[in-house]
Amino acid sequence: MYRKIFKRLIDIILSAAAILVLSPLLVPVIIILLLTGEHYVFYGQNRVGYKNRQFRIWKFATMLKASPNLGTGSLTVKNDPRVFPFGRFLRKTKINELPQIFNILLGNMSVVGPRPQMEVDFLKFPVHVQKVIYDAVPGMTGIGSIVFRDEEKWITSHEGDKHEYYRKYIAPYKGELELWYLEHISMWTDAVLIFLTAWVIVFPESGLVYKIFRDLPERPGYLD
Repeated sequence: MYRKIFKRLIDIILSAAAILVLSPLLVPVIIILLLTGEHYVFYGQNRVGYKNRQFRIWKFATMLKASPNLGTGSLTVKNDPRVFPFGRFLRKTKINELPQIFNILLGNMSVVGPRPQMEVDFLKFPVHVQKVIYDAVPGMTGIGSIVFRDEEKWITSHEGDKHEYYRKYIAPYKGELELWYLEHISMWTDAVLIFLTAWVIVFPESGLVYKIFRDLPERPGYLD
């Protein structure tokens, strides 16, 4: 059984190692952010975490400070004008997520788990999903992050109310994927999801996740 204490030990080892290994990358990113955009480095945002407790997640800054009150609010669309030029690179490569290794080290996140949501987006999940998925520590990556690698593209292509589209179409399937993860949580599953996280950055159109995990909830037609 993949016990919480063992998963936590792996999280501490991986996050500490990542901080050491990635320092040569993190420092230049910090310098560039200080010299570009609105000259701030980190962006903190409250998310719903373990047992529905709020915590502050950290990312590299990629958007205007006023973004939550502009445009589509909590949803980001393709070529979103609120994103800085360097921020686009950080988001595409997922480098903007790297400060979360400190969230992992502190214990309010895991390397792999259900992706933590803002409360406004968490409430868009079906009620039965809300009651279950955050019975685990949220993750820096996970099955939902991998399958919805191009979430911005799907939201952008919808011409109507984008928040309603997210609530009606994206949130239900994303929730079912997180429920699947909690039913199949293991060291092997986590290891494969870490590999797939890197894989979809290089091959974003890849359907490898469905070939490896053949019992995933059926893929909705709108994702094709």
